Amino acid sequence: MIDTPSKTLVWDAPTRAFHWLLAGSFATAFITAESERLRDIHVLAGYTVFGLIAFRLVWGLLGTRYARFSSWSLSPRKAIDYLRSLFTRAPQHHTGHNPAGSWAVVAMLTLLAGTAATGWLTWNEIGSGWLGDLHEGFANATLALIGVHVLAVIASSLLHRENLVRAMVTGFKRGVAGVPAAGKRTAVAAALVGAVGAFWGGLIPAPGLDTRPALTATPTATLARAAHHDDE
Repeated sequence: MIDTPSKTLVWDAPTRAFHWLLAGSFATAFITAESERLRDIHVLAGYTVFGLIAFRLVWGLLGTRYARFSSWSLSPRKAIDYLRSLFTRAPQHHTGHNPAGSWAVVAMLTLLAGTAATGWLTWNEIGSGWLGDLHEGFANATLALIGVHVLAVIASSLLHRENLVRAMVTGFKRGVAGVPAAGKRTAVAAALVGAVGAFWGGLIPAPGLDTRPALTATPTATLARAAHHDDE
């Protein structure tokens, strides 16, 4: 059995794959943001972020119990009550996302969508120059929220005596006797990872890019931009 009083399946495989793919894609995009030579990689990472958000919106409707938006508590009062409980001897415990965490996920998806959208507009030279500043602002706000998220994960892990990072890797929460998610949905996760791999491998076209950044060589488009940048 996958569910026991001390071990409950909470995060299905697609949710976990989405989480780590999104983290890696944003990190890649942020690190390569100022490099003209790595511009193609930055764009690919941005497209990946956008695609992952689209997947999460669908999975929020079709996924298992704790992946669905309907399981999230988005009541401002409940979020405040949860945060207050953290300073008491009996902090509230939630099997899936807690109320504050639910709001954080909504904010994260919104900021990332804004970052990807403004990045696409800037890349295609649509709109005024202020879009580039807005794109950078969205990205920096996202980074700040990620910092808060990491601190919250550490604090919650200590308060509730559960390893939330491990839970997002294995899908299981230990010491939790909640209702389990209805299966791991491994096939969906494999399809998601495969789609991202196919996109980065060039099997799925990326608008505006004729080549894919190779791990051992710089693509023609990137070389051309790098040469143009060096001439300036």
